[in-house]
Amino acid sequence: MSNLKLKKGDTVQILAGKDRNKRAKIMRVVTQNETVVVEGLNMVSKHQKPKSAQKPGEILKKEMPLKTSKVALVCSSCQKAIRVGFKFDDKGNKYRVCPKCQEQLN
Repeated sequence: MSNLKLKKGDTVQILAGKDRNKRAKIMRVVTQNETVVVEGLNMVSKHQKPKSAQKPGEILKKEMPLKTSKVALVCSSCQKAIRVGFKFDDKGNKYRVCPKCQEQLN
């Protein structure tokens, strides 16, 4: 199992692909294959066959997962794409920190 630095609800910036430089929130993190699903980005069209005469076929828009190496976390205070750093407090608790502004990330 991998140790990912991204969490659900984090704002990320896309680094590569058709949605490059766009920002959005993470909807889901899949740790098994190190991917994230980002809200409204990396959309694909899925064609669905008609099930019956009452339910015709349709084209659905769906978000697909992105590799975590293609996204960067955006710091809420300095609004820049960052690599996540870690620090420990007095009690030994580990927390995420922005290396540019030294602000604690939630």
